[in-house]
Amino acid sequence: MMIERELITYPDQRLFAEAVAARTLLTMNEVLGLPDRDRVDVAVTGGTDGTTILEAIGASPLLDVVDWRRVHIWWGDERFVPADSDERNEKQARAALFDRLVADGRMSDAQIHAMPADTRSASERENASEEQTREALRHAAAVYQSELVGELGQAAAMDIMMFGVGPDGHFASLFPDHKELLVDKTDLLVAGVDDSPKPPPTRLTFTVPMIARTDYLWICGSRAAKADAMMHTFTGRRNPHWPASFADARRQLLWIGDEASTARLHD
Repeated sequence: MMIERELITYPDQRLFAEAVAARTLLTMNEVLGLPDRDRVDVAVTGGTDGTTILEAIGASPLLDVVDWRRVHIWWGDERFVPADSDERNEKQARAALFDRLVADGRMSDAQIHAMPADTRSASERENASEEQTREALRHAAAVYQSELVGELGQAAAMDIMMFGVGPDGHFASLFPDHKELLVDKTDLLVAGVDDSPKPPPTRLTFTVPMIARTDYLWICGSRAAKADAMMHTFTGRRNPHWPASFADARRQLLWIGDEASTARLHD
């Protein structure tokens, strides 16, 4: 049985980003205040909304409520490209927020758990067979899962995850009618994607069972281009045509948008 969903709408994109930033910081602080908690684990995402939210966190007056020495950052998905590629979610997130926190001494690089990059040479990537590429993805997914389990144990879970939602309803790198969306093995936490309909085609992603382990899960989308996706994913349940309809969590599941992106839910 899936958890109850809530919808929150803000007047515009600026207030949307500032509100998600404030919610993230306050929830992180709340988790760190629980008995016997020495850390908080947060999975972030890429894309326009994800990067804008990270920038808003950096500019928030609430930034200092969090003890960043106890924060661990993960990624819910990543483009499987070389580490220096501008397409890396990690590179965008570091530029938006985390490099500054490290430079200021608030965090260390050891607290930032990036998904593996593609370490093959340009020639190896270009000449690889489909099976060789799949094997590279399987290996990278296994490496990240091993890091999760090594840090958090066999029941590895995030305290907070935030995802953007695409106009096609995808979240993480789980795309409409793709096989990775239907992974139901509870012990498979990270999967490779070799045929993403959005470039680049190779990606790593948390699976639906891993996503469902989180306590606080927020599906974030702004702008009118997301209106259909926000409506279908919020009202649907496990519809393969609208992947974010598979979203589930243990404590809180929110769809957060602006007036343009949630317009069809207020008709």
